[in-house]
Parts: sequence; C-alpha cells; structure tokens
Amino acid sequence: MTETSRSLSVTGSGTAEAAPDLLLLSIGVECRRPGVDAAYGDAARASSAITAVLREHGVPDPDITSSGLNLRAEVSWQEGRGQLISGYLASSTLAVRLRDLAAASGLIAAAVAAGGDDVRLNGLEFGFAHPAAVQARAREAAWNDARTAAEHFASLAGARLGRAISVTQHSGMTSPIPLAAMQRAVASEPLTVEAGGSSVTAAVAVVWELLD
Repeated sequence: MTETSRSLSVTGSGTAEAAPDLLLLSIGVECRRPGVDAAYGDAARASSAITAVLREHGVPDPDITSSGLNLRAEVSWQEGRGQLISGYLASSTLAVRLRDLAAASGLIAAAVAAGGDDVRLNGLEFGFAHPAAVQARAREAAWNDARTAAEHFASLAGARLGRAISVTQHSGMTSPIPLAAMQRAVASEPLTVEAGGSSVTAAVAVVWELLD
C-alpha cells in the first residue's frame, strides 16, 4: 500500500444455533462424619456406587472423570477451648459426559439414588460433541456481518471496498443452556431434562482497502 492508501477496519459478530447432542453433568459427593476413616470410606463407597450406575447405563469410562477429591477437618470455636475438631468432610466430584440425551433424566435419577443423601448435583449444561459445523456457520455469519457494516461505512465515506487486507478471528464461545446448581431432591420422580437449543458465537475483525 502507498502512503495515500486508505483502509477500513470493522468487527463483525455472528451466532449459529443447533440442537445440542451432549450433556455435561457434574455430580458431587459430600460425606460429613465424626471420624476421618468413616468420612473417607463413605465418600468412596458413594462415588463408586454412582460410577457403577453410570456404567450400567452405558456411559463409557472415558466419559467419566474424577475432577476433585478433598478431605478436611471441620472445626468449631468454643470459648475457653479455642478451635475444636467437630468432624471430617470428604468430598469428590465426577464430571460426566452424557451422549444419550433422551435417557438423561432417568440416568441422573439413578445416580442420585445410588449416592443417597451424600450426593450433590452441582449443575449441568448442554453442548456439542462435534462443534466444528456449528462453529463454521457462526464464523460465516460473523464475516457477513463485518462485510455488511464495511460496505455501509464505505458508502458513507463516498468510497468502495477493495480487497481484504487482514482478517483476525476473535475467540468465540459456546452458549449452552445452563441449569442452576441443584441439591438432592427428595422427590421420587426424576427431574425432566429438556435440551432446548445451544448456540455458538464468533467474532472477526477485518481490515479492507478503501477505493475511490
């Protein structure tokens, strides 16, 4: 480009929606017991029971991940005695990928029943097992948005667009439908899990040459 060349920089954004085919579930176990052995042992048994149920429902081992393990003393303050150990808390978390969304409600209910009163549902969200196609549509929408805006600005400036000089893709993100953190319900009926729709957003910054 020469010193007299002009350019126009525009940022465009786009969104693509699709039905999700993946459910990401976080299941926690919390065991409060007077002794450390009881807390740790009961947490291990509850976690093993949940994992066994997941496998029985066809969830493969690569889709079950232990993402947290914690064992700590719980203390309380008493006047004249200071801090005293009141018990022990053992906790762990399983990150689970569910690919059969139609069976998700029943599977979650079975996992809750297996873990008993020590299970915690930390939350779930929907996503895509293979997001490339949705991401491509989002990028195309972002490009079209940037092109439309650039043509408008060029028209306002009494010019026309030339070649694209540079293209920079900004980090896009998946926007799943989240379910707020839940604690174990005492109801016997499984909670209904509705997949709804998920979206992917993309953003692109494009610099165009401006022509007279």
